[in-house]
Amino acid sequence: MARRSPLNTAGPRYSDGAVRRHKPDHWLLVLSGLLMGFGLIVLYSISPGLSASQHVSQSYFVSKQLIDVALGIAAFAAAASMPLGFWPKSAKSLAVVALLCSALVMVMPVDQMYQAHRWIRLGGFSFQVAELIKLALLVGVAQFLAEQYRRDKIADFQSTLKPLIILLLVVAAIVAKLQSDLGSAGVIIAMMFLMAYVAGIPLKKVMMVGGIALVVAVLAISTSAYRRDRLATFLHPEKDCLTTGYQACQALISVGSGGVMGLGLGYSVQAYGYLPEAGNDSIFAIIAEKFGFIGTVIVIVVYGAIITRLKRIAEHTAGMFQKLIVAGVLAWLAVQMTINIGAMVGLLPLKGITLPLISQGGTSLIFLTAALGIVFQISRYTSYSLVEPAIDANETPTTNYSFDGRGLRRPRNAPLVTRPRA
Repeated sequence: MARRSPLNTAGPRYSDGAVRRHKPDHWLLVLSGLLMGFGLIVLYSISPGLSASQHVSQSYFVSKQLIDVALGIAAFAAAASMPLGFWPKSAKSLAVVALLCSALVMVMPVDQMYQAHRWIRLGGFSFQVAELIKLALLVGVAQFLAEQYRRDKIADFQSTLKPLIILLLVVAAIVAKLQSDLGSAGVIIAMMFLMAYVAGIPLKKVMMVGGIALVVAVLAISTSAYRRDRLATFLHPEKDCLTTGYQACQALISVGSGGVMGLGLGYSVQAYGYLPEAGNDSIFAIIAEKFGFIGTVIVIVVYGAIITRLKRIAEHTAGMFQKLIVAGVLAWLAVQMTINIGAMVGLLPLKGITLPLISQGGTSLIFLTAALGIVFQISRYTSYSLVEPAIDANETPTTNYSFDGRGLRRPRNAPLVTRPRA
């Protein structure tokens, strides 16, 4: 018998067994829009400092971000308009495109400031391949695990776990080693980890895959001089604030100078060439400087609200593929946000990864909004009217539904539709 998923395996249904299309979860749209709009405001407020330090016009960064936000909205709308059946069929095509781009990026010239093969650059266009890999793996792993679940082989080592482990090692080799992007590799591994758990793979086996990922991470750090330096800087950033620990020290200065209320929207010192990547990887430190502790808490609360909406959608979505997509997007956003914020406040090493939906960075914004668009479409097919098959014809069904357990908790005051007794 198939192992029960942490999310309702049968899926929520109306009393006639159908899941009907209804209004989507507009809170997901509103909260994501709030973060993108807030990012534009922060970037606009620091554009004089960024333009002065990089010798470009003051409108350069805001104009570029406006274009990225417009493309992100278009990606969201396009993904949200696709029928759900499109994505499982597109899994192989996305994987092929991701592999081709991964090969192409290795022959592209690298930027003098960023000695890593992460971007495909053609003229004024730049594209970070790791973001495409995230979307391709989101769809591909969801399709694979859903198929294994359907075939009742979700806990089988040879047909399920072994391919996942091989895929994990290949991703680590491409993203962490060849592209020198350990942060994105960590996000991808977290996505695979949560999706495997939600699909019903026993936790011990999931932890085994996690142990392999940990070994890969240790090897990636120990075999790279600059990663060893970053780890040493993380442990003791104050020892060398002028060279290897410069960004970490400046980030802590930004966070500390904001105090409780912040310096104000129009006031920033760190954006004037002191804090590297002030509009990109380090934007959370700028937020702390401008809006203080209260402002950063509000930002984290908005992220928490989006994560809560994703969790809610996953709990009430019919179909294993859809559940896995939502779980993967939840891990994508939550882990990337945690890595970025953790690095800015000194709890994690610097990883060069964007703050989701806020940071400047078109590729990250476009692919994450596309993933959220898929979830927005999935939210049209959720239901609070749940059916649990009866054990026999004379029993009334019961429910035990919870996301953090091995089932789904029925929401408070939600109706339970039962099958009629024979």
